[in-house]
Amino acid sequence: MRRPDHHNEIELNMLQAGWVTYLLGGQKVRIEAGQLSAFWAAIPHQIIDYDEATEYFVATIPLSWFLQCDLPERLTQPLMRGAVLSEPNQKRAEFDVALFSQWEIDLQGDNEKARDIVMLEMEARLRRLAGSLPSPKEQKLRSKRLSLQAGGLNKVEQMACLVAQRYTEPLTVAEVSKAVGLHPNYAMGLFKKTFGTTLIDYLTHHRVSHAQRLLATTDQKIVEIAFSSGFNSISRFNEAFRRACGCTPREYRVEHETSETDRPRPGPHPIN
Repeated sequence: MRRPDHHNEIELNMLQAGWVTYLLGGQKVRIEAGQLSAFWAAIPHQIIDYDEATEYFVATIPLSWFLQCDLPERLTQPLMRGAVLSEPNQKRAEFDVALFSQWEIDLQGDNEKARDIVMLEMEARLRRLAGSLPSPKEQKLRSKRLSLQAGGLNKVEQMACLVAQRYTEPLTVAEVSKAVGLHPNYAMGLFKKTFGTTLIDYLTHHRVSHAQRLLATTDQKIVEIAFSSGFNSISRFNEAFRRACGCTPREYRVEHETSETDRPRPGPHPIN
């Protein structure tokens, strides 16, 4: 993945072979074969290393559908805060590979009944994953989020990590580059060359993703969300949000309001 990707969906990865390492939300996460993993893909993420023999399935789930499933908080809250959740029970690997393979077959045609079955099975699998996870308190204690000084991060990854940790603050390119010991111009060029996007755009992506979460899951006023997401004016927030999401913050909130009587029917799109 040449540059950080971001899309407003929950992404499931199921590796049949090999491994991949993501940089997501300032955290370096390695996903192994046989390990079902989930994360909120609106947060800028990028595969920074992988095994040449890697084979895996990807399923993307629309955020509106995910929120309206009313899944357990031990699953939804960590995901919406940028965590990567993985199935701790390795014995379920064979079952998951078979499940993803069947979903791929079912979604290749136009059979609405098969599509509905996939959606029901997807929800059931997420509930099973939630049941395998530790409580939110235990998750917090077990968190091993890498700090800026953590080993294994190069200069560019350190910059991305700092942005992920401090994007709600008034953060400048000068501050980020100084923190990693680089000249601002060199830091910006190195970041663009490595991630395929500018440091400012990367920062904005994180702020917009934070705002998306608050709009979809809280009743906070939009102006409060703008400032708590790191924007210094409502006009800049509106401009950045419309550019990233194709709609206004208010329209986004209306679209993602949960409703049991008006449940959307778009499905996941597994690919092998």
